[in-house]
Amino acid sequence: MDSKTEQNAWRKVKYKEKFLNAFRGMYVVYKTTRHLYIHILSALAVIFLGFYFKISGIEWALLVFAIGFVIVSEVFNTAIEIDIDLTSPEYHPFARDTKDVAAAAVLLSVFTAVLIGFIIFLPKIL
Repeated sequence: MDSKTEQNAWRKVKYKEKFLNAFRGMYVVYKTTRHLYIHILSALAVIFLGFYFKISGIEWALLVFAIGFVIVSEVFNTAIEIDIDLTSPEYHPFARDTKDVAAAAVLLSVFTAVLIGFIIFLPKIL
């Protein structure tokens, strides 16, 4: 277990450092997530469609939520994968299950976002 001094050092990080750590975390996600560019390209396509079809404010809010939901799910998935790789460097069925469940969460968030996209855009396309 860490000493009291080390535990306090983790708690007493200045706000500026917390923000820098968060931005570093975004950089880690960018560098380690292979599918992030697909989410970003999909988000840009949806935003373009939103402007093209002149969607309402509520529809914009739903789309922003859906895009954020997918990206946040991907970030949590990446964090879980990094942790599992650290704590279980050898193959273990529980480690595999944990990674698969985290990936399933991303997939479910993508399905949710696609459903929201269909609800908003399908009537406008048809």
